[in-house]
Amino acid sequence: MKLPIVAVIGRPNVGKSTFVNRLAGDKQAIVHDEPGITRDRTYRPAFWQNRDFQVVDTGGLVFDDDTEFLPMIRQQAMAALVEASVAIFLVDGQLGLTAGDREIAEWLRRQSVPVVLAVNKCESIEQGMSQAAEFWELGLGEPYPISAIHGSGTGELLDELITHLPSVDELVESDEIKVAIIGRPNVGKSSLLNAITGEQRSIVSPISGTTRDAIDMIVTRGDRTYRLIDTAGIRRKKNVNYGAEFFSINRAFKAIRRSDVVLFVIDILDGVTEQDLKLAARIIDEGRATILVLNKWDAVDKDSGTIYEYKKQIMDRLYFMDWAEMIFVSAITGQRISKILDLVDTAAEEHRRRVSTSVINEVLEEAVSWHSPPTNRQGKQGRIYYGTQVSTQPPTIALFVNDPKRFNDNYRRYIDRQFRKQLGFTGTPMQLIWRGKKMRDLERGANKATKVK
Repeated sequence: MKLPIVAVIGRPNVGKSTFVNRLAGDKQAIVHDEPGITRDRTYRPAFWQNRDFQVVDTGGLVFDDDTEFLPMIRQQAMAALVEASVAIFLVDGQLGLTAGDREIAEWLRRQSVPVVLAVNKCESIEQGMSQAAEFWELGLGEPYPISAIHGSGTGELLDELITHLPSVDELVESDEIKVAIIGRPNVGKSSLLNAITGEQRSIVSPISGTTRDAIDMIVTRGDRTYRLIDTAGIRRKKNVNYGAEFFSINRAFKAIRRSDVVLFVIDILDGVTEQDLKLAARIIDEGRATILVLNKWDAVDKDSGTIYEYKKQIMDRLYFMDWAEMIFVSAITGQRISKILDLVDTAAEEHRRRVSTSVINEVLEEAVSWHSPPTNRQGKQGRIYYGTQVSTQPPTIALFVNDPKRFNDNYRRYIDRQFRKQLGFTGTPMQLIWRGKKMRDLERGANKATKVK
């Protein structure tokens, strides 16, 4: 279901991220004592009474300063308002009404979206009403005194908020695919997101570390909905300082875990680095479907054989991800960008695909007939009784055998290759679980599977 969007707008350091964490019920947004930590807009699920919606955390708005990232932050806040059903204008009750608040209020009055005014940092119920009173001057209706830290006053605010949301009947059903964009700093992740969506969705800068939070973007293509998650570049642990970057990298790892498909972005000019190998291992450990996106292809001098040479170089390093589709793109020129979501569709379907037990055992029977299980020094041979798929995302197959220790790594890789060859599972990792099975247990399960001879 495509949920309505609520944009949280305000000056820097008025408590927007803390407030968003309060509404979303967790601490996913980065909260740190440094202005400008939230630079892009971040989508988070929230709930009040019987209504689900998405709340969008935006960067702090400053209209009289065009230094560093501030113009781009304003652009992101404006884009959030375009999507929003309602905006929450958050101000600082302890600091009081400022010139910056007046500028934002004047700007909001020119927008078509309804605005609910929230006066944060009103920790004292007695003083809260007097702190909020001066904000009537902004002409945006009743100011609601709240405390984002303690949660006081948020109930009244949300009661007013949901009156501006569209009814449940107006919401559109959708089957969402979550796609995380992962990679080292400066490989072009934000540029790739912008190229896919066709708009300036994330701030793009040549300065390493521009994207600090995990940024969600909802994109619709036909009847398919995608949640694209741009993340901070993941550096080696020894190069990471505690603070905003430390929290950003943790958010990136969580983005991998909550995704269906990972777009693993690699700088083709750098090739596959040691850090890329560690990221690849992390993606596999999480069992995520993966597309290898080789970016900056426009910067490579090419002839008819160049793409094959680069494919070999990549696969020599990422041989353990040979199941992943590979695409050479340029986020700058847009080359092959339109094909990425087609690959995402295939990978997501394979990641969720379930194969019948009879088909799995047909593959096993043929594999065993071509290459029998090994025999140990005592002359005891491994036997595979049957197999069955026990889960999806990633596809996981349990193989019931007489003794797992009788199957060496070479034979296990052989069985894995046979499943890949016969069943595909393109774009997704696949897990094989080797389980010892006593004969009396086998007899109980004989009716559930086709026995492999």
